[in-house]
Amino acid sequence: MSKPFSVFVLIVVTYFCGSAAAQTLLVANQRDQTVSLIDPTQGREVATIAETIPGEWGHEITADGHTAFLPIYGNSGVGRPGADGSKMLVIDIASHKITGTVDFGHPVRPHLPVLDAEHNLLYVTTELDSAITIVDPHTLKILGKVPTGQKESHMLAISHDGRFGYTANVGPGTVSVLDLVGRRTLAVIPVATKVQRIAISRDDKWVFTSDVVEPRLAVIDTATKKLKTWVPLPANGYGAAATRDGRWLLVAIPFGNEVAVVDLQSMKVTREIPVAASPQEVLIQPDGRVAYVSCMGAGKVAAIDLAQWKVTKLIDAGKGDDGLGWAQ
Repeated sequence: MSKPFSVFVLIVVTYFCGSAAAQTLLVANQRDQTVSLIDPTQGREVATIAETIPGEWGHEITADGHTAFLPIYGNSGVGRPGADGSKMLVIDIASHKITGTVDFGHPVRPHLPVLDAEHNLLYVTTELDSAITIVDPHTLKILGKVPTGQKESHMLAISHDGRFGYTANVGPGTVSVLDLVGRRTLAVIPVATKVQRIAISRDDKWVFTSDVVEPRLAVIDTATKKLKTWVPLPANGYGAAATRDGRWLLVAIPFGNEVAVVDLQSMKVTREIPVAASPQEVLIQPDGRVAYVSCMGAGKVAAIDLAQWKVTKLIDAGKGDDGLGWAQ
């Protein structure tokens, strides 16, 4: 085969097959009851997928290869009265279609899906069961539960080896430490009057959750299973994520319309980055170069260049954009 013809074939294959391998940022839009598919390279929304359960919608999303998982929480917020969801939608990203449903069998308010790629498991917070439900992401069968021992186990972070889980229990203001392999609760850590969101450091030494009554971030020592210290924040914090190098933690500050950057060596805020209105969640791109922040009050996703520490793009999403996921 001649060299020019080989190049031509490579271009054609890349053109027609590239979309299947392309990186896609997924955004769960609460108010629109849709999922945005965003091309991060172009910095624009390329498709939307309408949810299919009338009167209920999803808050959080994740993806495994070309498949996304969207638990349908209900029609209200944590701890508030309203419809209680009982299903999770399965989305084929390439075709932009909902291809399946996981039925939890009764109202559970399913919220955050977290993939453990190491063990091919999908964990979903199921608040009304006071548990984490385990799902096989390939067969979509429910495999069991891990009790949290607390109500409103809203968010989950897992250790990088998949052995331990940590839930932010909103109303009780606690964090549950879970043995995911043994499917049991190891400890319940008192933190504050009320907490929100949860994140884990890259070395698994620290777990972080925001006090939503006072402007401070709790730092939990995973070895002792105790609250270690507090990091003062410029205003009440929300979602957070650690950078790939393990040095920094980015914390969304909804009422400050900014992201606070915590130095994990000094445990102090060293930067404040303005974003759009009401930032909710932070997702670090797999190559570690960009952080994406959903800004619910603006219907935008802010792209933060982590080398320059500044917003380089504001990407249109849907109304009430919240949960973020990454697909490839």
